[in-house]
Amino acid sequence: MPDRGGGPTGPRIRVGRPSRRARTLLMTLGILAVLAMMFVMFAGFWTDWLWYRSVKYSSVFTTTLWTKIGLFAVFGLLMAAAVGLNIWLAHRLRPPLSAMSLEQQSLDRYRMGIAPYKKWVLLGITALVGLIAGASAAGQWRTWLMWINGVPFGQKDPQFNLDVSFYAFDLPWYRFMLGFGFAAVVLALIAAALTHYLYGGLRVTSPGARATGAATGHLSVLLGVFVSLKAVAYWLDRYGLAVKSSDFKATGNWTGLRYVDANAYLPAKTILFCIAAICAVLFFATLWRRTWQLPVIGFGLMVLSAILIGGLYPAIVQKFQVQPNEQAKEAPYIEKNIDATRAAYGIDDADVTDYGGKGDPGKKAQQREAADSAASYRLVDPNVVSPAFQQLQQERKYYQFPDTLDVDRYTDADGKPQDTVIGLRELNIAGIPKRNWINDHFTYTHGYGAIASKGTGTVTEENDGTVGAPDFTESGLPTSGQLGKYEQRIYYGEKTQQYSIVGGPQKELDYEKNGEQTTSYKGNSGVDLSNPVNRAAYAVAFSEPQMLYSGAIGEGSRILYNRTPKERVEAVAPWLTIDGDAYPAVVDGKIKWIVDAYTTTNGYPYASRTTLGDTTADSLTNNQRAVVAQQNQVNYIRNSVKATVDAYDGSVNLYQWDTKDPVLKTWMKAFPDTVKPKADIKPELLAHLRYPQDMFKVQRELLTRYHVTDAAQFYSGSDAWQVPDDPTNKDNSAVPPYYLSLKMPGQTSQKFSLTTTFTPNGRPNLGAFMAVDADATSKDYGTIRVLRVTDTVQGPQQVQSELNGVPEVATFVRDMRGTDSDIEYGNLLTVPLDGGFLYIEPVYARGGSANYPLLKKVAVSYGGKPVFKDSLSEALNAVFGVDGAEPPPETTPPGDGDTTTPPATGDAALEKAIADAQKAYSDGEAALAKQDWVAYGKAQDALQDALERAAEAEKTAKTPAKPPAGGSDDKT
Repeated sequence: MPDRGGGPTGPRIRVGRPSRRARTLLMTLGILAVLAMMFVMFAGFWTDWLWYRSVKYSSVFTTTLWTKIGLFAVFGLLMAAAVGLNIWLAHRLRPPLSAMSLEQQSLDRYRMGIAPYKKWVLLGITALVGLIAGASAAGQWRTWLMWINGVPFGQKDPQFNLDVSFYAFDLPWYRFMLGFGFAAVVLALIAAALTHYLYGGLRVTSPGARATGAATGHLSVLLGVFVSLKAVAYWLDRYGLAVKSSDFKATGNWTGLRYVDANAYLPAKTILFCIAAICAVLFFATLWRRTWQLPVIGFGLMVLSAILIGGLYPAIVQKFQVQPNEQAKEAPYIEKNIDATRAAYGIDDADVTDYGGKGDPGKKAQQREAADSAASYRLVDPNVVSPAFQQLQQERKYYQFPDTLDVDRYTDADGKPQDTVIGLRELNIAGIPKRNWINDHFTYTHGYGAIASKGTGTVTEENDGTVGAPDFTESGLPTSGQLGKYEQRIYYGEKTQQYSIVGGPQKELDYEKNGEQTTSYKGNSGVDLSNPVNRAAYAVAFSEPQMLYSGAIGEGSRILYNRTPKERVEAVAPWLTIDGDAYPAVVDGKIKWIVDAYTTTNGYPYASRTTLGDTTADSLTNNQRAVVAQQNQVNYIRNSVKATVDAYDGSVNLYQWDTKDPVLKTWMKAFPDTVKPKADIKPELLAHLRYPQDMFKVQRELLTRYHVTDAAQFYSGSDAWQVPDDPTNKDNSAVPPYYLSLKMPGQTSQKFSLTTTFTPNGRPNLGAFMAVDADATSKDYGTIRVLRVTDTVQGPQQVQSELNGVPEVATFVRDMRGTDSDIEYGNLLTVPLDGGFLYIEPVYARGGSANYPLLKKVAVSYGGKPVFKDSLSEALNAVFGVDGAEPPPETTPPGDGDTTTPPATGDAALEKAIADAQKAYSDGEAALAKQDWVAYGKAQDALQDALERAAEAEKTAKTPAKPPAGGSDDKT
């Protein structure tokens, strides 16, 4: 070894290979690093397995895992074999070295460099492409399971007469296989061409023959396979037209064949299939002819045909045949689209009937009486009163309620069903007095109790004198009331997103009342941490090393995680789409989270697609209340599963709800014994099941267009509706649907329903009212009833605007602001009543001494007559003008409200009518100047009424009538 520095007597430093000790240390560190990486991978797998076993859905984990492994292995090996075999074959068919050109001789150094490692290079390339292909195929596990387990729909598409299951289950798998085949052939072709070039089979710059006969035959076969796959693609494209999305001005988002598809694209695909098949044969023929002439001509013909037949010809048909008479040409296809869309979204049985909307103004007394039983008017708005629950029932800062509460049905003290607003007192980690790892995960582990109040307008007076708080039917800590005795501890909830470790040496805080009460978890939920391997795995999975050595973990310790209801249901049934609003119910002595789940597909032929995220969004949507979708764009949906999650032990149960749904039957074949039969739903649970909101929102969005079944009318869009914006919200988001017990026309009793309104497209007046029977115990559950409004009736935003203009509202707002309070409008409820629509809206005051919303007023409108009173009964009396209440100013003409004085006749009546006409004309002019069209319309109505009274009085008058200045000219 050479010497470095120091001179003949100085120190000598030896530079060379590391010592054996250093090599051993490096090897040890490398092995430890590999083992650490392997343990990290193992920890993720092991904790997943332990969790699925703890919830008793291990079959879901194993089925999904083995399916992914199988697809990874099969398609990874197929891709590796396709690429590796062609590289090997190209190397085997290489020409002798003597035949190599100067160009190829320049590549000698590359060949010589690869030669010692060619086996390893071959294995490395094939392994890489195999891993990539296998990982891609593993992601198609849903597609594979649906194909292999597919159940027929029993419905056929109108074009090809194939069962819908072909498009929903088979076609996606065939397309994946085709895409995989294209990828394999292209990679094999590239690999083979590079190998031929490297070893002399192909030449680029040298004169003479560019390819050897062996290379020509090899590559032509691969090109023949590629073109054969293209022929198969053309054939499958024919069926793909039935589920193809396109833009169509009549519908916007169109799915299925149109005239140009059926009469141009469909025959074009068939012709191109034949041309591609012939072209493939020409490529295969080069094995014998050893010339590229015919294949190149055939390939050029295929490309030219694709441009002319597949592109230009359909454009000509669209331009010169369809556009001049589009409505007539597209009518048969529009009918197919209407029928398929209505069937796919479950709206084909919707009962659409005409409904006037104005009501009979001469039946006020009867209408007032009918109003008492028309609905259970829910004045406690679950979207507003959460702060009142928080202030009055929070009890401790480490508890919280959801921002939006839920509506359910319970029986009152007399045993009668009652709409009830309910929320759970869940744990709020941010409110813990002292934050640390032990408090966050061991001491504060659960919420406590369900809080419920009447949904009706009954309000109570609190101890501090505030009036307007919810009338609680279940309250306190621990809670007591009408819900009876039940397990009140809430370990699983919408707000419970952190993990907790329970059941071990560390005691949990149960609740604080007369001192701290402690508890220790006795449920079967969670994963045991007493095993050191489990502790290590979770320490890695949660990046929490304290789990390894903390004394708070010991015998009996269990870790709880994945604690929100939607998380748990989605994990045990990853093939379901989860509704955005899980809601709690006290059932048989336990708190159960009820979660609605959907089966969906985007392969229903001719049915228009919708984007779930957009369709289900409204003014209440946030991250917590957003739909959890496996695929966002769908054109078929069913509420096929009702799921429950126990708030104490986290147990998940899936119940079959739609017994006819073929998509659910398919998944039940793939995951047997995971979904329980519908008959297993107990009556106590059935009483709390309801029609899901997200399903309803999807259906109402489709019904804005698909309530029309006539193709010509559908094309024109003259009767299209829209979902109105929430009039109580300023962000221009859609009004949410409301749960409400009401009587629809023709019904004799109230039904728990989910309701919404529509307005004509681009106009604010009311276009329709929709309600679905939401009571799962009802024989009419799921029946959709739509009232198409035939009169010109005010829509929600117009009603809200009119209510804002009532003088009492301005006075109320001024008074509230004088006490540093603001008003907050509750849900604007719409109820059909005697041919008209009754609007009910609670009005809350917030601020002052009570910083939470208090119900102070009730606004009611009927027939365009708004009133604003202290209670619902007063408002109903006023709007119908009964029981001694003063009718609203618009109810009768000015001067006719005094029933104790006989009506004026003759000259007196004439003079009164002329004065009224003059005032109405002046009011109209003032409204016209302000462009206040609502006030202008009222003034014109009053003017017309006054003129009619003047004409009638003139017959008995002694003096001739003088018309008001300006006459009655309508300047509209």
